[in-house]
Amino acid sequence: MPSNCSSLASRVPLILGGLKTTATTRVGGGGVLFNFFNKTHQNNSLCIASLPLNKRNDSQRFCLSSSSSVMEGIKDSGFSTQEIEKYSKELDIAVRAVQMACSLCQKVQESLISKTNSQVQAKDDYSPVTVADWSVQATVSWILSETLGSRSVAIVAEEDVQTLSKPDSAGLLEAVVQTVNDCLAEAPRFGLKAPGTILGSSEVLEAISHCNSAGGPSGRFWALDPVDGTLGFVRGDQYAVALALIEDGEVVLGVLGCPNYPMRKEWLSYHHRYHRIISKLTPPTSESWDKGCVIYARRGSGEAWMQPLIQGHKKLVWPNSATPVRVSTIENPALATFCEPVEKANSSHSFTAGLAHSVGLRKQPLRVYSMVKYAAIARGDAEVFMKFARAGYKEKIWDHAAGAVIIQEAGGVVTDAGGCPLNFSKGMYLEGLDRGIIACAGVKLHEKIIKAVDASWNSSSL
Repeated sequence: MPSNCSSLASRVPLILGGLKTTATTRVGGGGVLFNFFNKTHQNNSLCIASLPLNKRNDSQRFCLSSSSSVMEGIKDSGFSTQEIEKYSKELDIAVRAVQMACSLCQKVQESLISKTNSQVQAKDDYSPVTVADWSVQATVSWILSETLGSRSVAIVAEEDVQTLSKPDSAGLLEAVVQTVNDCLAEAPRFGLKAPGTILGSSEVLEAISHCNSAGGPSGRFWALDPVDGTLGFVRGDQYAVALALIEDGEVVLGVLGCPNYPMRKEWLSYHHRYHRIISKLTPPTSESWDKGCVIYARRGSGEAWMQPLIQGHKKLVWPNSATPVRVSTIENPALATFCEPVEKANSSHSFTAGLAHSVGLRKQPLRVYSMVKYAAIARGDAEVFMKFARAGYKEKIWDHAAGAVIIQEAGGVVTDAGGCPLNFSKGMYLEGLDRGIIACAGVKLHEKIIKAVDASWNSSSL
């Protein structure tokens, strides 16, 4: 039998009740006031795990009954206005950096698909990696270090410099250096300072290698996935730029850039290569597939926000037409949409299909590359995300940190398949993960899926 949570007496979220204070926070250098409303969450409960470890106590741990009734146990969020405000600068910089990274990726993807595949390399684990991966990592690393101080910035990220440092990779390194400099030259358009001089190869390699933190339970570090869903990227489909700030083992803010995320939900099921055809078939006044978006949230705010990507030569004016996003209110499984990874190697489609049938999910699964699945749930375009990886596969923190906090602040629930919060304090991997990952728009759907997993796991081949 799977092990239960060691840190919680129960497996499910509690409602954060009685929060009626509005915290008005000044965000970034734009001087625009941002309102974060700590509201009572009704059907959309947040995990007790969303509180910092030092804010929890035994009196806040309760069991969720089988009838789905949630016992009241938390009278306040445990967050002060000062605690929320202290991440304002980091959130501002992170969103701007991800906006820049998305712009970089769009240009590389367009070039990659329209011209040649010569810039696609293979890692040791045979997953493709492109110029965009290294370029985004170098760019974001440079921005964070320059704006926050290199000595105070630690980053856990996916890529290293081994491939780029090989003698036969001179052409690849040159392409990365050029891409990074082209991107950083546009920094003022995003409200950031550009380098005083063009970065050389050694400086770009240094920026990439600066992302060498091992994470852990104490201190502050960033988790970056420069191009999450690289297969989707090289195929012209969905991918994401994911950046999260983790402090003392807790994700305190997350930013997801989704350059190909269509503004209309139904277009998610189409391959991106068809977007031009779809656009021609829709009225000129309709929202465009190409807009893309950046979705972000800060722990304890009770809000998640979405802003459109900066297009063309426009400048980012914070908060760039940001609008709040909330998870779906759908509770009936027959009406719910569930997401899963595209690649069978990344998740068992047969097992999730069985789970979906047992809980009454009747719609065809929405198979999407990358953490765009998290964005879809946070935005209310889907209700469930399930992932059950093959035996021996270890989930990396950068593949889930940003998405998890965004869904939770948008009103949803993210746990492992045992109902335990995801643990980001064990280094680069989600150690102790119980079977898989389940994200839901609400508690009722979440509880049904947890029960279905328990009922069917022993008969699975995972």
